[in-house]
Amino acid sequence: MSIKKENPNVQKNLNIRVYNQEGKEVSDLSLNRAVFGLPWNSDLIHRAVMTISANMRQVLASTKMRGEVSGGGKKPWRQKGTGRARHGSIRSPLWRGGGITFGPTSERNFKLSINKKMARKAFLTAISGKVKDNELLILDELKLSAPKTKEMAKIMANFPQVKSGIFIINGKNEDTKRAGRNLANLKIISMDNLNILDVLKYKFLILTKDGVDYLNKKYDAAN
Repeated sequence: MSIKKENPNVQKNLNIRVYNQEGKEVSDLSLNRAVFGLPWNSDLIHRAVMTISANMRQVLASTKMRGEVSGGGKKPWRQKGTGRARHGSIRSPLWRGGGITFGPTSERNFKLSINKKMARKAFLTAISGKVKDNELLILDELKLSAPKTKEMAKIMANFPQVKSGIFIINGKNEDTKRAGRNLANLKIISMDNLNILDVLKYKFLILTKDGVDYLNKKYDAAN
């Protein structure tokens, strides 16, 4: 059984340290317990992940039954007198090139459903897990002098603990996306496109103070 380390940046009242782009601590930020302080629920997380994964699954495998494969409907040879086994069609599954019995078809449906409250709670539980595991990084702001990869790489170099992270931005900030899209193990995504799979896939969750305010307004009001 693994013992989770307590986050030194988080106090009992869920205060977390805020850093600037240079990696220096600048202030403390009080987090909303309704958004960032939920207890871990493995079953809920599993259901949400399975639902999203199943709904993203594409139906690729498709086989043809005996009525769909090419070939004539004529009987290959007469029923009796040839010494061979009787057959009625070359499209039979017994024949090479014949139909497939009980094979996969494009009509299969892998869709799963989860109600909105469960999906929302699973998402917030995943974010709360980042807080408890010291894997939430808050920046006071993000300013790039130019939309270049080296500018984003310079900022991330100030946080050597972030080996794999997802950077959450507000709105369609194309300059930030362009600056970070070529960095390995760093994903830039807008707040509206964020889902639980992204939160769990990357070790660190990186937000600005504006991003924290956005989550507070969106999910605290929903509760």
